[in-house]
Amino acid sequence: MNHQSNNNSNIATKIDYELLLKHPLFIGVSIEQLKLMLQYCEVRSYSRSEKVLYAKSPRDGIILLLQGMVEVFVEHDETGKEDVIEAIYANDIFGLSCIADFLGETQQGIHLENNVEVRAVEDSVCLKIPFNVLEIRWAEESVRDYLIRKLSVRIRDVYATLAEHIQLAKQWGDSETFTKRVQDFMTNNVVAVDHSEDIQYVAKKMVDAKVSSIVVMENEQLVGLITEKDLVKRIIASGNDYSQPIHKIMTLSPPTVNKHAFYYEALSLFLTENIRHLPVVEDNKVIGLVTLSDLFRRKNRGTIKILQTIEESTEDNLADVKKAIYDVLNSLIADGIPVTHTLETITNLYDRLVKHCIDLAINSLDRQGNGKPPVPFCWFQMGSAGRREQFILTDQDHFLVYKEIDEMQGDPQSEAQNEQAEWYFSLLGEEIVKYLEMAGYKRCRGDMMANNPIWRGSLSRWEERLRSWMLRSTNEKLMIANNFFSYRFVYGDQRLYEDFLQVIKQQTSRSSIFLYRLAELEKLNPVSQLGAPIRSLFGFERKQIDLKKEALFQFHHAIQILSLRHGIIEGTPLQRIKQLVNKQVMTKEFSEDILAAYASVMKVRVEQAWIRYRKNETNLSVIPFNQLRTRDKEELNSALKVMRSLQTHLLTEFGL
Repeated sequence: MNHQSNNNSNIATKIDYELLLKHPLFIGVSIEQLKLMLQYCEVRSYSRSEKVLYAKSPRDGIILLLQGMVEVFVEHDETGKEDVIEAIYANDIFGLSCIADFLGETQQGIHLENNVEVRAVEDSVCLKIPFNVLEIRWAEESVRDYLIRKLSVRIRDVYATLAEHIQLAKQWGDSETFTKRVQDFMTNNVVAVDHSEDIQYVAKKMVDAKVSSIVVMENEQLVGLITEKDLVKRIIASGNDYSQPIHKIMTLSPPTVNKHAFYYEALSLFLTENIRHLPVVEDNKVIGLVTLSDLFRRKNRGTIKILQTIEESTEDNLADVKKAIYDVLNSLIADGIPVTHTLETITNLYDRLVKHCIDLAINSLDRQGNGKPPVPFCWFQMGSAGRREQFILTDQDHFLVYKEIDEMQGDPQSEAQNEQAEWYFSLLGEEIVKYLEMAGYKRCRGDMMANNPIWRGSLSRWEERLRSWMLRSTNEKLMIANNFFSYRFVYGDQRLYEDFLQVIKQQTSRSSIFLYRLAELEKLNPVSQLGAPIRSLFGFERKQIDLKKEALFQFHHAIQILSLRHGIIEGTPLQRIKQLVNKQVMTKEFSEDILAAYASVMKVRVEQAWIRYRKNETNLSVIPFNQLRTRDKEELNSALKVMRSLQTHLLTEFGL
């Protein structure tokens, strides 16, 4: 502890009298009067992270922050989790909850415990002003006005926050239904029968087992599903023979869900497929069953609402989806959900939005008389959307690949079909961009969008394009390639996607010079080297950091280049890291450090960007250090060191 008690010499060393005389609490008093009042006040110094006020500390005066910065927070006893309510900067006051006691407005006999605490974010100096001094100054109208204004602002902020939390709770419930997975509520006891069993046997087994559905298997593979409703409708009501094999009346190839799928993904299947029973699979084996009733027993009104908002949106109300997803994001951040889970949840919602926009665009072209897609195609997202780390809608970043008709030399028909495909997808690219823009995605300033012929084409055209990037490795082509290799398949034909991957694999496997040039470019853009003591780092020498340009770009590029060098041509950064460990490119321990560093940086980025977005601020990736809690600063410093180690690992591989 570094408390300093009140005495004249201490006050003299800690207080700038001229500055204090300009403060609204002391305007109009003489230097002699100020010094007299300060005899009853107390000056204390607090080291970084030291508590200034505890939850149960008596509040018998207000506190003026002379130097430094403190944060007001609440700690939840049952979880230990903290919620920061506000930050207080130099020359501001806190501890205003005691004003009611000062005015004698607290109900007699009722003791109200303080639940909030105050902690120094950096080395700070505080002046505690007791009630007897406050009483002297209260006689001044300007002082009363100042304190009432301060109280009004705090009350307004508290009510606004409370109203928002109540509104979000009513709309979306808590975040549980967005983070729970199917394995958390599925039934493990699955009743199965062979596809050759007769209907009567299956019906009896259903009754004996007291279940409402049975999965039908053939050679240990799921081939069908039969429910009570099926038996009534297809046998009893229609008068069919009970001795028939069950495969005659079962539902063929029923929809399934993976055990790792989120609650809302399972719910979406129920709603879109109009079913009530869903087999849960892992490695092509049925391991459980989930019913619509299982989901409805949980809080789900908000989940159903967000899915309906997306799936039922039209050209007229597409913009409403953005607000709905932002409300979910706000709930996840407020509930302290781990950032990787938050990003996964929000990305899945954005993916649904993108797919819906593509469907709207296809239907729009059809209504205009341009028909449906003439050949299979694939839609890919790039950038933060491709990496599954998009939380606030950014600029559009995507490309389109379509299948071409195999041409026989001199065959005018196939040539015409390919020209037709090129014409159609030029229209579709523009139409999709239009619908995404309606949904809140701005057009890319660099024109990296599928309505640009450079980012659209047949498989063979993409092969030529990739080859040209790799043969002519200019800095511009390298920057384009860095963005391209963040791609992620979102919509379209699976077979075409696999063919496209083969094209990429062939091109990158014979492009060692291209990969070397990519690594060489990274050497010119090192992760910010923040190796000085943390106080000098975050207090004086540097005031802010652009996490995207000074850390995350380098992190993603290092993972991408290492992956391509070792034949890993797809996947999010987290998936690629796992594959790099499997290929023994990096140790499991190093990968865990990298994942922890990534989570730390993204946590700061998401929380700070969201705060700034809600204040209508721009440049959301720039983080001022004075807005970070001490713990976040220290974690960020450690994370950047790990990211720099990753970049060094990359350069070492290429001998740079």
